[in-house]
Amino acid sequence: MSEHAIEFLRGWIGEKVQCQHSPIKIDKQAETLAKECCAKAAEAGILLEDIQEEVGDIQELIASRLEEAAEEGGSEARPDKAAE
Repeated sequence: MSEHAIEFLRGWIGEKVQCQHSPIKIDKQAETLAKECCAKAAEAGILLEDIQEEVGDIQELIASRLEEAAEEGGSEARPDKAAE
């Protein structure tokens, strides 16, 4: 994968992937974000094949990152929710 494609994907995921606590929401958000990522990559002149060559299925990668964010944010979010 080109360095440009790697930088794009890292930056995009870092900006867009936010904590979701529900598995249903994670799946739906991953699908939506994967479509958005593909569109933005195309606008940036990055071929989807270049990204998929390195990471495989973008939707699965995004879902994995969402799950990680939920696990990391879950313990931090609970005290905040109690304060609300």
